[in-house]
Amino acid sequence: MGIFGRTIVTFLPFAPRFIVGWVAKRYTAGESLEQALELMKKLSSEGACFTIDVLGEEIKSLDESSWFINEYESVIDSIVESGMDANISIKPTALGLLIDQKSTLSNIERIVRKAAENDIFVRLDMEDNRVTQATIDAMIAIQKKGLENIGVVLQGRMFRTPDDISIVSGTLGKNSDFRICKGIYLEPPEISHTSYSEIVDATNRAIDLMLDSGSYTAIASHDVPVIDHALKSLESRGLGPKKEDPRHRPSALNRKGKGPGYEFQFLLGVRGNIRRDLAKKGHRTRIYMPYGEKWYEYGMRRLRENPGVAVHVTKSLLMPWTNRR
Repeated sequence: MGIFGRTIVTFLPFAPRFIVGWVAKRYTAGESLEQALELMKKLSSEGACFTIDVLGEEIKSLDESSWFINEYESVIDSIVESGMDANISIKPTALGLLIDQKSTLSNIERIVRKAAENDIFVRLDMEDNRVTQATIDAMIAIQKKGLENIGVVLQGRMFRTPDDISIVSGTLGKNSDFRICKGIYLEPPEISHTSYSEIVDATNRAIDLMLDSGSYTAIASHDVPVIDHALKSLESRGLGPKKEDPRHRPSALNRKGKGPGYEFQFLLGVRGNIRRDLAKKGHRTRIYMPYGEKWYEYGMRRLRENPGVAVHVTKSLLMPWTNRR
């Protein structure tokens, strides 16, 4: 599978742009906010809510961050105007994290504050290991300013993740809010798990730690072993659809746009059949909706970082019934 995936990645850049676009359109919500909103309207009938991500990351100058700030403010306004059940995700490097952390913190706070005024949650996406600590620090710093509508993503593959869960939940208590995913960045073996089974096992352990810490836990995985483990873990802890979160009695946390202590998240275009099944059973399900003009760069970078994704893309093209949107 590894050789097959790398072979696809090697030749894909030579394919006409429209072919790459044909592949990418399944996994991105369009080039404009208007296109993303239109798609969200269609998918909302499936019982899903959304998190909107403006494509782009790792800017070269702080001046570039202004465009992202303005775009996210437009996203917030559009969520309010449309009445969509949606929040937003931000990549800190798109706001300057690798250039100036102080300025980046100010940029993030501006967006989070506007979101808070409209009761919208903000998720800080996790990028590669260069910014892991800085991203966590930024999230905690914003919370300490009294803005509790912000959480962070942690990656199951990283060795440090159990400690990060403990530190963040110990610092923020009931306001700790995680998205846990396996992680798409191929990190070195000195700091991360590298085999599929190790990553799955580590992600499952992270889910348990988050649930036991009392944190809100967004389970972002398309892997059946992870989803099955999460369902069993939720049931054993008394968590589930239409149940009060037993970890915070007598006063459960009732945040707008949140589930009863947990939710399941899926990338647009991936495992739609599983997502719909979970929604029918009453679980809160969220679709990650990336949009923007950087769709080509986004897709190609993800394929270069993780050639295994190419195998799933190819499978979905050759056997589309296995991976309905």
